[in-house]
Amino acid sequence: MNPATGKPLADLSLDLDNKWSYLKTHGDESWSSFPTYLPEVIPHFLKTLDDHQLKITVMVVGQDAVLEENQEALKSISAAGHEIGNHSFHHEPWLQFYDETQLHDELRRAEEALANITDQTVVGFRGPGYCLSSDILDWLSQRGYQYDASTFPTFLGPLARAYYFFRSNLSREQQSDRRQLFGSISDGFRRLKPYFWKTRHGQLLEIPVTTMPVFRAPFHFSYLLYLAQYSETLASCYFRWSLMLCRCTGTAPSMLLHPLDFLGGDEVSELDFFPAMNLPGERKREFVSKMLGILVHHYQVVPMRERAQRLQAVTRATRTYPPAKP
Repeated sequence: MNPATGKPLADLSLDLDNKWSYLKTHGDESWSSFPTYLPEVIPHFLKTLDDHQLKITVMVVGQDAVLEENQEALKSISAAGHEIGNHSFHHEPWLQFYDETQLHDELRRAEEALANITDQTVVGFRGPGYCLSSDILDWLSQRGYQYDASTFPTFLGPLARAYYFFRSNLSREQQSDRRQLFGSISDGFRRLKPYFWKTRHGQLLEIPVTTMPVFRAPFHFSYLLYLAQYSETLASCYFRWSLMLCRCTGTAPSMLLHPLDFLGGDEVSELDFFPAMNLPGERKREFVSKMLGILVHHYQVVPMRERAQRLQAVTRATRTYPPAKP
């Protein structure tokens, strides 16, 4: 609870997955030319955040940060006061299967690339596709990161993966690479509230992406838009109910945005395989703005770095061991 506002705390982040990264995960070979929508989408979400006077965390992919065509737009994120986080270099959701040398090179290259677009020290990480391993956590702890945010405690990961495979052009080999995309049923039993991993280099704070307490159903903004294509009233009620359960259980929400929450199928027709892309971009932006209004009405919303700093001052967080390497 913030004494100044009387509101409980929440954090908000955005995974800045680019057009090419969605095409790559989908198995579309056109990804290799690195098509981008960052110069278009970044002004959209910066305006929406500014309308609500919000500062958030933006997880940036290193490959985008080294391409000159993206750098001006990416620099505008940091210039607007938002935190920059590490979202890997190549955005491959099978990062947990890398050997140690590949993994260290991947994460180090991402750090170096992000130095091109911000003067911040990067202290937060989220694995693409919520991928996680003990090696990743060890590396983050060794490098002095304050937090990881790669866990997604829901039972619906396999269902989301099956839907994604059904709508994709993936070969059997590519599906095997992505076999842990969006996690497993066991992820639904992970903790909702923040905790500390025990690593070889000390402890590392984990801030899970919040799912609905008790039911563990996702309610971040992409899921709300999926519901909104059928009924915005239903989506709004679902969001309010999820936040009520968070308040009842003392779960401070860690909410998540994606670029396609701000772009419609009328603006990026190549990504029509993604849920809710039948909605026009303007309608999506209006709906997301309304949902953000509900969030800020009930919570003081901060970047993940600020949330992590506050949590690290509290010693009661649970400590647990990281998962074994797959």
